[in-house]
Amino acid sequence: MSRILAVFVFLFPQFFYGQSSVYDQEKIRIDSFAIELKDYKSAIHYDAEWRKEFLHQSGHDTITDASNQSTTQAPTASYLDKDTLKLRLMRLDAKTPFHINYNPALETLIRKYLKERKPPYERLMQLSRYYFPLFEEVFDREGIPLEIKYLAVVESGLRPTVKSKPGATGLWQFMFSTGKYYNLEVSSYVDERCDPARSTIAAAQYLKSLYKVFKDWDLALAAYNSGPGNVTKAIRRSGGYTNYWNIRPFLPKETAGYLPAFYATMYLFEYASEHGFNAKRAQITQAQTDTIRIANTISLRQVSEVIDIDLKTLEFLNPSYKLGIIPFVEGKNYGLRLPLETIGAFVSNEKAIYAYAAQEFEKREKPLPKFFKLDTKIRYKIKAGDYLGKIANKFGVRISQIKLWNGLKSDQLNVGDRLTIFTRNPQSQSEERSEPSTKKGDSTQVYEVLKGDSLWSISKKFYGLSVEKLKKWNGISSDKLKPGMKLIISNQDNL
Repeated sequence: MSRILAVFVFLFPQFFYGQSSVYDQEKIRIDSFAIELKDYKSAIHYDAEWRKEFLHQSGHDTITDASNQSTTQAPTASYLDKDTLKLRLMRLDAKTPFHINYNPALETLIRKYLKERKPPYERLMQLSRYYFPLFEEVFDREGIPLEIKYLAVVESGLRPTVKSKPGATGLWQFMFSTGKYYNLEVSSYVDERCDPARSTIAAAQYLKSLYKVFKDWDLALAAYNSGPGNVTKAIRRSGGYTNYWNIRPFLPKETAGYLPAFYATMYLFEYASEHGFNAKRAQITQAQTDTIRIANTISLRQVSEVIDIDLKTLEFLNPSYKLGIIPFVEGKNYGLRLPLETIGAFVSNEKAIYAYAAQEFEKREKPLPKFFKLDTKIRYKIKAGDYLGKIANKFGVRISQIKLWNGLKSDQLNVGDRLTIFTRNPQSQSEERSEPSTKKGDSTQVYEVLKGDSLWSISKKFYGLSVEKLKKWNGISSDKLKPGMKLIISNQDNL
């Protein structure tokens, strides 16, 4: 590597040297070889001025200090008086669009969190100082209650790459099909469900659509967790009530505990200082970073080496790149998020950096993986003689992926059951019935109703399709569906 970089300096001196009155130099070492990264004095001056003008005055760099002062100076409250709790919940109820009424179940959960989860919540509060400003900006723009930022704590523990057993991924736990509907790309290199900015926009859009249906944020959150069909079933089983606490006994077990966990989390964050939470200062905030649109394929490791940034920091700032590689694809705008203080070094030397990256990729024993967009979902019916290895080979995927997508804990398969497969194998796509495309211009199709399908869930699989259109095209008067029914899906009438 040292020899290659020495050649770069020789071949591209303009990227490393120049007149001292124009730029500053900073020496770093890669494999004992010194590189002098240039940066222009005029740009350094302007950066210092705009950061001083906008970041300091807007409070971005002082918010963590103020928060630390409030938490470190507060006494630890090991005891929580019931009347105090009722008063605080009443205040939260008054200032939010949620129905945060006192009840014993919520009290029990709050006390449990205070007793058992103080250290984890202090870590979450530290992470929140990076993510919450982004969430609030998106929610404010989209007209979403800002308090819904606490939902990401419940959903993912503020871990952008976390994946559940059924396959829900990211800060907002999108399944593949829902993410695809809200334009979150999943490919062999990129999973935008893990992108904090893009996934938050998708979550806001999804929540807005649910609120449009239920006109109630508690019910919208319940539907976000379990699907709107389960919420309407609970409403019917409760005798027509539309208050979350009244329908709660009739919701799925997970959803019955979902909103109390959200309320308890909101309480702990809102009254952190009163309970003596001591969250550390955020290592970096969104305001201390910026994004560069990449011009050539480059890896996070290469960026780390050349401009001397900790690799873990780069991975934290760029969680959507599955292989640690940012691909350059025509028509795409993939970006590299960096700390502000490193932006100048990258931009001023990017041609040489890309040249170095290209040489590094050429040295690889194996070529880079091809770029595949995972946009085809197969529902495969298990046949006699099938086993996971055979099915994985058929569709060009791994056994571990099939188990993850379907929540399988063992290799045992039952004939007649169906497996969800996300494939990029064109031959396999033609052999099995795949989930219909959501692109405009496709011909009329026939969709076979699966177990658990509803008119609403089916409509979301197709671009521009509504429940009313489905009913009209298929002569359906009720919302009841049976597995095996065939539905006509037309691409006419604005599809």
